Amino acid sequence: MILAKNMAIGMFDSGLGGVSVLAKAVKMLPQESFLYYGDSAHAPYGEKDEKEIKRLSIEAAEFLIEKGIKALVVACNTATSVAIEDLRKRFSFPVIGMEPALKPAVEIGPQGKIVVMATPVTLQKEKFLRLLGKFQDQRDIIPLPCPGLAELIERGCCSGTDIENYLEDVFHTLKNDNISIIVLGCTHYVFIKKEVKKFMPGAQVLDGNFGTVKHLEEVLRENDLISDLAPDEQRIKFFTSADPAQFMPLYHQLLSRELENN
Repeated sequence: MILAKNMAIGMFDSGLGGVSVLAKAVKMLPQESFLYYGDSAHAPYGEKDEKEIKRLSIEAAEFLIEKGIKALVVACNTATSVAIEDLRKRFSFPVIGMEPALKPAVEIGPQGKIVVMATPVTLQKEKFLRLLGKFQDQRDIIPLPCPGLAELIERGCCSGTDIENYLEDVFHTLKNDNISIIVLGCTHYVFIKKEVKKFMPGAQVLDGNFGTVKHLEEVLRENDLISDLAPDEQRIKFFTSADPAQFMPLYHQLLSRELENN
């Protein structure tokens, strides 16, 4: 497979969550072009079995490869946890995955507990358990499974009563704990960052998007794949496995919102 500097970067997620990663990449890599595939017909991945997640991840990657890409970003924590090694073995171009921002959370300081919000699958997989093992002797880290939250956000519910009630349920046992940092371990959760802060006003809220895009940039540079297009030549194209009339406007709306907020 021949790769060229000005080919697009492919990015996929189980649905709309990876648009938060895309927004960070558009800001940090203004000369690059992007093809985004949201597998919203099968969202969320976080409660599927491992075999199904691997199959869907490979299908998403192959869809983007047919369009022509020079690198792939798995903009989904669950797909990264389950399928990243299979994707790297299968494809010869750079494949970048997500990782909860636990390392920067630990480096912020020694005070308070760290909560990691993620899908049940992400928290159960060896990749996260290895990451947790690196830092659990340095800080008190609380994995917080959030079943159904990504699905709620996928429906376009990023604020309001449903989100408030959900967060009340998952946080009610932690409100009296000394929580200093909340790590968002699912790209969908970035869209409710403000709502999370309301429930834990004394805690910092971190996500892994900056670290992922920084790593992407480093890998592109190492492989001499940084685009030489001018920023005004940047192209962004969306694809979805679901109803385009329903999801395309939502992808564009969320991208615009994140670009304004970053």
